[in-house]
Amino acid sequence: MPALDLRADPIDLTAALVDIPSVSHDEAAIADAVEIAIREQTSGFEVLRRGNRVLARTDRGKARRVVLAGHLDTVPIADNVPSRREKAGSDGDVLHGCGTVDMKSGDAVFLHLAATLDDPNCDLTLIFYDCEEIAAKYNGLGVIERELPQWLAGDVAILGEPTAGQIEAGCQGTLRVRLSTPGVRAHSARSWLGDNAIHKLGSVLQTLAAYQARRVDIDGCEYREGLSAVRIEGGVAGNVVPDVASVDVNFRFAPDRSVEQATDHVRQLFADEIASGAVTFEVTDSAAGALPGLGHPAAAALVAAAGGKFRAKYGWTDVSRFSALGIPAVNFGPGDPNLAHKRDERVPTSQITEVTDVLRRYLTA
Repeated sequence: MPALDLRADPIDLTAALVDIPSVSHDEAAIADAVEIAIREQTSGFEVLRRGNRVLARTDRGKARRVVLAGHLDTVPIADNVPSRREKAGSDGDVLHGCGTVDMKSGDAVFLHLAATLDDPNCDLTLIFYDCEEIAAKYNGLGVIERELPQWLAGDVAILGEPTAGQIEAGCQGTLRVRLSTPGVRAHSARSWLGDNAIHKLGSVLQTLAAYQARRVDIDGCEYREGLSAVRIEGGVAGNVVPDVASVDVNFRFAPDRSVEQATDHVRQLFADEIASGAVTFEVTDSAAGALPGLGHPAAAALVAAAGGKFRAKYGWTDVSRFSALGIPAVNFGPGDPNLAHKRDERVPTSQITEVTDVLRRYLTA
């Protein structure tokens, strides 16, 4: 059993976590190590193990509760385990390895603080979960939401997702729809006998190309929406006029819209084509966004501890699950998110130290 020293420098703890392979669906070893370390090296925590999910919380009667949540799994290893540390000149050291960014450095910060905070100003809930990097139906936080919702209760939630040490508040919602066009199949040598379904996508693509994306400010965070064709399909053979074609469209929308409002917005863009029967409209996937909630006192205090630095989160993260429960949630962790999942995934060690220091101030001030 790999041993974790939670009181060690969180940089070293990050390396120890990286050295335990934990590709999605294979998190048992790291969950075992985390569970044992929390039970043996912290005090005042109720600890619960459920599958490859480890939960712990204090009940000291504090006025507020902060939830620290992070996933234990990584994408498949790409010859980048075990970890390695190298000098990076005047900028300090860099730690390489699968999960250094997404998100074992964030997990290390949370574990270290749980073991070293003698008298935090709040009750703490720690949630370490599995299967975040794969299909949503496997997501361990989703399992907790369904089976143990009381464990998600809190005044604010902090997800240790990589943000390069800057608070990223809320997240965008996402909607995917499929727009399909019917046609009539024919031999391409006698194309006038058919009705080309691909050609009929022309007006759909023109609408997408001309779309002006909205920018909206919420709690001082600017969310920029985007509507994009992400996949197009059609054609039968090189000598056949196609009788069906489709384009998949992804709408990344600001969290002031609900999924229903986002769906209505996209449907309205193609209302004429849908009404005439030229296009069919099918929702294939959706997830609500999360409002930043920075006006909440607990969230505002975190922003203050971070020196007032924050920005909107582009993309969808598990903060949405907390937001749906009315709990303000932010993403805050070491590592450049642009390096997540890459073969040369790496994190500046200074960011691990900085995030640890910010959260220590926040949890003890």
